[in-house]
Amino acid sequence: MNEIFLNNQWEGTVMSIELHNAEPLRSGVPLDKITWSFGLVGDLPLTSSFVLGRSGMVEGYDNANEATWSISGERLVIRRRDGDIMWVSLEARYDHTGHLTIILKHPLSETTFSLIQNTPAGPVEELNVLVISTKTQNSISDEDYLFPRDLERTPDNIKKVLLIGSCLTALYAEKFREMNSTVLFDYVPYNFASMLPDVPPSPIEDYDFQYVQIPLRTVLGDRVIWASRFNEEGFDDSIYNDACDVLDVMLKTALSYNVKAGLLSFVSNFIVPQVDIVSSLAARGGAADVAAIVRRLNEYLCRRLSDFRNVFLADVDAVAASIGKRYILDDMIYFSSHGAVAYQDWDDFGRIPRNEPIPDLDTFYPTKEMTFMKAVYRQAVTSYRSVRSIDQVKAVIFDLDNTLWRGQLAEHYRPDALPWPHTDGWPMGIWETIQHLRARGILVAISSKNDLDDVRERWDDVVNPKFVSIDDFASVKINWLPKAGNIVQICTDFNIKPKNVVFVDDNPVERASVLAALPDVRVIGGNPYLTRRILLHAAETQIAYMTGESSRREQMVRRQVEREQLRVSVGREVFLASLQTRITFTTIRSTEQTEFVRILELTNKTNQFNTTGKRWTFEQVAAFLNDGGQIMTFRIQDKFAEYGLVGVVYFRKGEIVQYLMSCRVLGMEVEQFVLAEIVRLLRAEGAETIVGTLIETRENTPCREVFLRAGFGEQSQDQTTRIFILNRDDLVAFPTHIQLASNIVECGGRNDN
Repeated sequence: MNEIFLNNQWEGTVMSIELHNAEPLRSGVPLDKITWSFGLVGDLPLTSSFVLGRSGMVEGYDNANEATWSISGERLVIRRRDGDIMWVSLEARYDHTGHLTIILKHPLSETTFSLIQNTPAGPVEELNVLVISTKTQNSISDEDYLFPRDLERTPDNIKKVLLIGSCLTALYAEKFREMNSTVLFDYVPYNFASMLPDVPPSPIEDYDFQYVQIPLRTVLGDRVIWASRFNEEGFDDSIYNDACDVLDVMLKTALSYNVKAGLLSFVSNFIVPQVDIVSSLAARGGAADVAAIVRRLNEYLCRRLSDFRNVFLADVDAVAASIGKRYILDDMIYFSSHGAVAYQDWDDFGRIPRNEPIPDLDTFYPTKEMTFMKAVYRQAVTSYRSVRSIDQVKAVIFDLDNTLWRGQLAEHYRPDALPWPHTDGWPMGIWETIQHLRARGILVAISSKNDLDDVRERWDDVVNPKFVSIDDFASVKINWLPKAGNIVQICTDFNIKPKNVVFVDDNPVERASVLAALPDVRVIGGNPYLTRRILLHAAETQIAYMTGESSRREQMVRRQVEREQLRVSVGREVFLASLQTRITFTTIRSTEQTEFVRILELTNKTNQFNTTGKRWTFEQVAAFLNDGGQIMTFRIQDKFAEYGLVGVVYFRKGEIVQYLMSCRVLGMEVEQFVLAEIVRLLRAEGAETIVGTLIETRENTPCREVFLRAGFGEQSQDQTTRIFILNRDDLVAFPTHIQLASNIVECGGRNDN
């Protein structure tokens, strides 16, 4: 993320607008002193006198659609006269003449307008260290607070969603449609332990995902209303046990489309009642406490979801708790097991005489219904992005001074500079965040302008308590070189692209410098209060499943660096022979196999050695297997490390559909050995001619000659697609320094998904 700091004098504060692909940045631009040209992107402007007035009103252009403006969540927001949002800034950039352009997007459509500055913003030299005023600063919206957008670069392209559930889900459907005019929502009512239709309203394959909400009232039953029965021995256990039985039945039915076709599914948990309603203080939190029973049911639900594939929890209870259940839940009015959103529609509004009229609910119980709806949908979208690995982060690179700790090591942590800066607060939060990133298989590194020996010597004095060690970082570049160059070297060490990197640095000049050299890197760190939340909660730092390969990624990268050091010190033939490389193949026949999670992960994150670049969903792979397709995976081990499952080949009936491999094992000639084995299998099945397809992408240069090196002949080529043929009598080249560790492991049976 690039940041341009704009002096919003109406708010009396300095704010920031997110920038993408920006030219060198300027600071101190007074928004209210700029005259803009406003209009549809790529078309003639509607006006050239558009002004963001100091009063918060739009001036110089009279239109009901553009009436007021503000800064919210680091974005420029323009509202209609009725208060609805009309435009939100999508990106901002300078052109070669120094004019600032802000791209605006309508929140419910793909329409984009632009604000183009009529006079240049001033010289680049204005870029200085900026102080962000905390006075009257706009807060972050609830949905962005819980599910940050800061690391997003690619649209989610969600087209159709299936909603299954009770009256609460009916409300979801209504509000989701209002919020998202480009997404189609189908709703299937599900209130009791009944059957769903054999087929949903649209073909299953048309849905991006389904959202399932099982009603708490049906699961608990109405027996909980008779509170005195909780004084009977065993009543509480019967309530919980019966609820688990009902939940099992309802869950199996509600997920029938998932079981049938592998449809990606998110299942919401139950919103726990706000207050314990029990017979005595001593009973709070006990077995007879309905709130405690609901908590136990949420734990049970989480365990049961692990029995399904491609099904994930939507923690709606956490969303409600963060926003505030007092603004959402109806248990202050309705019975406690109803578990829905508070509203007043059931009242007669004066049709029945009363001594005192019933006031509007919001006068004493203010509600945040729409805020909650936005957050619930945003949770589903971010989960979808994580499962699909959209904009996935593979490494986070940290600066040190004023980023990992307060102050500068050389200035503020000298023996004569006591007292040293506090470590409480955000530094300790960042240190813990680093450990969580590592636990997710995300690599962490350092790029800092400092003295390496000094940092190592004083690390334990500064990082106290010792939440993180310098040895926890898979790559450490502490020197006086430009940080962009260090980041390039780290990417090389990790075998990843800059687009998969987040760089954290407090200095806007350093962030701008990195972005100028590496525009695909995402940069954050200007506000230390935001860094931890972004890194922990952004969809792009989440993973669907933790695989063995993910948990060992850091170790494998360290061994990979050792392997590379050996490679440059000896001749290639000696290097390859010394690796003692061994390979194990596994045939995949079912989505139930333990390797399947890793197959999806590898398929949807591998860019460089990927012969087509195609991304596969769970449902698509299941259909491929059901239609006679075959999948072969392979594991690699050498004297340095066990690299785990590093490659996948999709093939059927004499055709190599897609071949992909982790770049961690590039340079070991593994790819040739694997191709020779696949050819052997296809010929054993009777294939006379074997066809391989290669679709050139921007990033898959390392695999473009793999078929030619194996002995295939190139038959045809268009602009991006190349077809390779291996005839029956053609020999296949394969390396001799690789050993087959075992025969092909045959796993799985009928594909039940």
